[in-house]
Amino acid sequence: MTQLFFLLPSSPMAASSVFLHPSTNVRGLSLVDKHKLPFKHFDKQVKSPLMLLNSPFHLRLTPLITRPNGFTNSRSTSLFSRTTRTLLKCSSSDGVSSESQNPFLKPFEFVSFDSLQGTLSRITPFDVVKWSGVLSISIAATKWTLNLFFNPFFWMYFSWTWLFWPWVAAITMAAYGLYCLRKHLNGEANIFEQLAVVTSLFTWLTLVPPAHFNGFLEGWPLVFFFVYHYFFFFNVSIRKRLYGDYFVRPHDPKWDVNMPNLSRLLFFVGVMAGHWFAAFEGPELHQIPGGWNNVGIWILIVLTLLTHYNSSLYLANYSEKVVVPTAVVQFGPYRWVRHPIYASTMLLLATYCAALRAPVSLLFTVAVCSLYYGQKAKAEEALMVETFGEGYVEYANKVRYKFIPFVY
Repeated sequence: MTQLFFLLPSSPMAASSVFLHPSTNVRGLSLVDKHKLPFKHFDKQVKSPLMLLNSPFHLRLTPLITRPNGFTNSRSTSLFSRTTRTLLKCSSSDGVSSESQNPFLKPFEFVSFDSLQGTLSRITPFDVVKWSGVLSISIAATKWTLNLFFNPFFWMYFSWTWLFWPWVAAITMAAYGLYCLRKHLNGEANIFEQLAVVTSLFTWLTLVPPAHFNGFLEGWPLVFFFVYHYFFFFNVSIRKRLYGDYFVRPHDPKWDVNMPNLSRLLFFVGVMAGHWFAAFEGPELHQIPGGWNNVGIWILIVLTLLTHYNSSLYLANYSEKVVVPTAVVQFGPYRWVRHPIYASTMLLLATYCAALRAPVSLLFTVAVCSLYYGQKAKAEEALMVETFGEGYVEYANKVRYKFIPFVY
């Protein structure tokens, strides 16, 4: 018959020594036939990291399980040694990780588990349904957009988008241009907003009319879109060259010769109408001849740019702050006409109509510019006579033409 017994201490003092000195070998539960039944669960508890950290290591490295003959269980000893080394490595790695934080966890260092738990606890079933619907609609819209974007028929064969999208872009640009124009009139527009005003205006002058009447864009409208920008920024480039920025310097306001608002509005409407008439009158863009037939158009463009640039440069050299003249300019283009800047502007608008093969629109545009610039030149000449007296009168008698040499 198998008999089980505990190897207990023989006295209370011995019992207290067992609990006070953990290094005492516990023989455990033994059988009569000298087979050993170890306390495995008790063994795991004794070798826990808590006991290793709360007591000296030399007291915890004693094997806890021994054979009845007093020899150490080599298997238990090796297992305990491996466990001890693992715990030491973990403790050293924890020290290193506390000193150097993981960079991937830096965005979440202010996120606590309690705040996350509180946020999740406040989510209602209605919120789940709402955000699930938003996510589903977003995924469906993205998928539809990508399929439409990569569909060949979207870019070819008279898709409805060719008629819809350009108008949306043009109207949006016009609205933003009007907003920037209001800021410019109040003196609050920056360089980008001033550029937006000019770009929106040139878009509706050179691109929108032929795109509307032809259904597409090619050739001269695209060329003149950039030529208009280059032409009307000559004065700004001269300010940059002389003063280092693009802004008008403070000056005597009497030199800001402006026509009444009604005259300026009628001039703007007339120029816009001339460009639309030219797009309507001229042939389709693909029927406009190319090659050597357009040499005259390129010559007119170069002549327009050179006239405007030289006129602005000579006027700036004999002016204060590029606005107030200090002498009567009689050099360069001013030897041929008294107002070469206005003449170059009229020539540019006429060249656009000529490029689109629209002679009636050309005559209409020239007439509108002649009426407006004629009134403005008259007011400026009166101011020049008031300032320079006989000097300007002699110049006006010498150069009899205002805009067009030998004509007007």
